[in-house]
Amino acid sequence: MIKLTCVYCGKPYEAANPTNLICPHCGSKNIIPLNQTAAVQAASAAARRVPGDSPIANVANRLIGNIENVIVGKYDEILLTVMAYFAEGHVLLEDVPGVAKTMLARALSRSIGCEFKRIQCTPDLLPNDITGSSIFNPKTAEFEFRAGPVFTQILLADEINRATPRAQAALLEAMAERKVTADGNNYELTPPFFLIATQNPIDHEGTFPLPEAQLDRFLIRLSLGYPQFENEVAMLQRFKNQHSIDSLETVATVEEILACQQAVREVHVDDKIFRYIVQLITGTREHYDVILGGSPRASMALLRCAQAYAAIQGFDFVVPDDVKHVITYVLGHRLILRPESKLRKKNVRGVLEEVLNAAPVPQMPAAGFAQ
Repeated sequence: MIKLTCVYCGKPYEAANPTNLICPHCGSKNIIPLNQTAAVQAASAAARRVPGDSPIANVANRLIGNIENVIVGKYDEILLTVMAYFAEGHVLLEDVPGVAKTMLARALSRSIGCEFKRIQCTPDLLPNDITGSSIFNPKTAEFEFRAGPVFTQILLADEINRATPRAQAALLEAMAERKVTADGNNYELTPPFFLIATQNPIDHEGTFPLPEAQLDRFLIRLSLGYPQFENEVAMLQRFKNQHSIDSLETVATVEEILACQQAVREVHVDDKIFRYIVQLITGTREHYDVILGGSPRASMALLRCAQAYAAIQGFDFVVPDDVKHVITYVLGHRLILRPESKLRKKNVRGVLEEVLNAAPVPQMPAAGFAQ
C-alpha cells in the first residue's frame, strides 16, 4: 500500500495503485502521473492548499449552509448557484414545477440581505414591464423614467420561456452589460446584478423557447430534481409549523459578495489550463455530432466557473479537475447536436464525455502549484 494525500481535501489515504484514484474522504478524483512519487504528491497537495483561511470559501460556506435550511438535500446545486454568483454570471434553472426553483432565488437574496424582485413571465409581458418606461409628469412638464423590476440586485424571471421573444430580449443588455438603455439614456444596474431564470422543460404549450443567443448569456444551466426520500421526509418535518424562508437570517453582505467576485478573478490559472480549456472548446466545435459548438464566450464562462469553483473549495488556483467538474453545467445548454445524432440516442453529456476523453489532461507538477 502507498500512502497518498488528496489534492483537494488534503487528507491522507492509502492505495495499492497510485493512478486515477478516488479520495475516500471527499470523493474527488485524483489523477496522478505514473512517474510521480507519493512524496511529490504530498508536496503537491500541500502547495495547492490556500495558506490560512480562504475568505471566499468562508462566505460561500455561510451562504450554502444558510440556504440548506430552506432547500434540503441539494448541496451540489446550491454550491453551483453560489459559484455562478461569485463568477458574475447568471443561472438558468430548468425543471418541473414544485422543486424549489423560486425558493432558491428567495433564499439566496435573504441570505445576503440584498434587493430582490420577481418577474412572472407571461405572453402579454412587454419589454417596458421589465426595463421601465418614461411617464409624463404634469407638474414639471417633463418625462420621468420609472425603473422596472430589472433594477435590482437579484432578479427572478419565473417561467422565462412563457414570455415572448421581444420581452425576453429586454433582459439581454442587462445580463451582458449590467445596464439598461431606455429613451436614449443609459442606466447602470446596482451591483452585484444576478439573474435566476426558471423554465419548465415538460409543458411547452404556449411557450417561446429561448434562442441560442440568449442561452449563451446564461453562465450555467441547472436542474434541481426531486429530493431523495429521507430528504423529503426531513423537509416535511422542518416545515410543519412554518416555512423556514420566513425566519432565514442574513449571513453575508453585498460588500462581501463584491469582494468575492473580485477575488475570483485573481485566482491563479496556469498557461496549461488556458490551453486545456481551449482544447475542450475546440473539441466541441470539431465533434461530428455537434452543429454548434462552444463560442469564445463559452471559453470565458468555463474559465470563470473553474476559478470560482476552485476558490469555493478553498484553493488559490485552478487544476484540470476543476474544469472537468463544471464543464457539463457550462456547456450543456450551449451545444446543438445534429438531428441524426439525436436519432442515434446521442446526448450532450455523452458528447462532452467524449471530448474530455479525447483531450490530453495537462500534468501539473508540484512546482506548478506554487505561485
